Amino acid sequence: MSSNRPAIASAVEGVIVGARADLERLVRIPSIWADPAHAADTEASAAAVAALAEALNPESVRIIRADGGAPAVVARWPAPPGQPTVLLYAHHDVQPTGGDALWTSPPFEPTERNGRLYGRGAADDKAGVMTHLAVLRAYGGAPPVGVTLFVEGEEESGSPTLPALLREHHELLAADVIVIADSANPAVDVPALTTSLRGLVDVVVEVSMLENPVHSGVYGGPVGDALTALCHTLASLHDEKGEVAVAGLRRNTGTDAATLDQPEAEFRAEAGVLNGVEMLGSGTLAERIWHAPAVAVLGIDAPAVANASNVLLPRARAFVSLRVAPGEDAVAARDLLSDHLRAHVPWGAHVEVAPAFGVAEPFALDTRGAAYDAARRAFAEAYGNSTVEIGIGGSIPFIAEFARTFPGAAVLVTGVGDPASRWHGIDESLSLPMFTTAVRAEAFLLDELSR
Repeated sequence: MSSNRPAIASAVEGVIVGARADLERLVRIPSIWADPAHAADTEASAAAVAALAEALNPESVRIIRADGGAPAVVARWPAPPGQPTVLLYAHHDVQPTGGDALWTSPPFEPTERNGRLYGRGAADDKAGVMTHLAVLRAYGGAPPVGVTLFVEGEEESGSPTLPALLREHHELLAADVIVIADSANPAVDVPALTTSLRGLVDVVVEVSMLENPVHSGVYGGPVGDALTALCHTLASLHDEKGEVAVAGLRRNTGTDAATLDQPEAEFRAEAGVLNGVEMLGSGTLAERIWHAPAVAVLGIDAPAVANASNVLLPRARAFVSLRVAPGEDAVAARDLLSDHLRAHVPWGAHVEVAPAFGVAEPFALDTRGAAYDAARRAFAEAYGNSTVEIGIGGSIPFIAEFARTFPGAAVLVTGVGDPASRWHGIDESLSLPMFTTAVRAEAFLLDELSR
């Protein structure tokens, strides 16, 4: 343990109250960049983050954007002689609420209950923003290494202009180590480094059977309807055990899944799975979530039950989403999904499959090297438990973009969430004790990297 640790820990304790207060101020800003109605709120959020950074005497603070994208904040503290530069990443935009009335307390009014702070963005990812700023405060605005704070504004929209930002500001953002605070820990007292992520591709499939709607009594029987044909097609995506039935998709095994798994009862409770509903697929939960493909139908264009009438539908379409295992090529996986859908449409129905949105490649990080060793030591000391390596079933496409743009940098994916945080869900929350621990861990990490 470094002789500096007690002083660093004490400094962290001294800034936590103020950091939490500023976190609550940020949560009150509904920075939903994906919703054009909240564009001004996202601008206000970026300005608020820039002001918090400016108070710590950086060499420079800038709000940047590319191709009409969301505002991102960049602040720099130059490296002391001989020291590395660390890029601290987080994002200040948030997901839509999913329905304000469904929340126990208003989503943009931060509320504490039982040691957790509830609010949209409280965990994802304004906690990451304030973790970085709190660490800089603990060091009095004079960190022992160079620091570039980079707070993006459109991560929840897939970071569409991030590649352009990295190209246009390559020198400004270049670093030896990149710390991405946008993941989670398996428990509030167990630190994790995320080492693998699934990719994501989406398609829209449209099935057509008739030129126009026709009476279901007069023609039904010999004449089929597009919605039933679509349902048959979608049902072919899984076998009877719930395994993804798209031929050719890769499934692999990672060492992280072999060393860490969650009890099924706990997982079911967190997901809200109803009694008697079976888990899909085979293997450990970690293997299924981190290293296997997953396909889901996320939307169908069809009449609502209340508006249905006795006609056979001429056409119907669905939005199909595929999570891609690490090691898979996302575009190739999308082609396999499209081919499967075309091959499984029944009764000679016409079918069109088109890509939807962008492509998020899966990614696996190399955890060898001095930066990872430093992180393991710092996090284990701060949390009081060994650092584990985990995968994430979700997709964070910008991580691959960072790795491609800065191939010489070590990329560390950390986070301030836990399984109860409900990222993207109703009643998102942050464990306040873990917030303090996460700040202490990152402060220890900068101290380690300076050595």
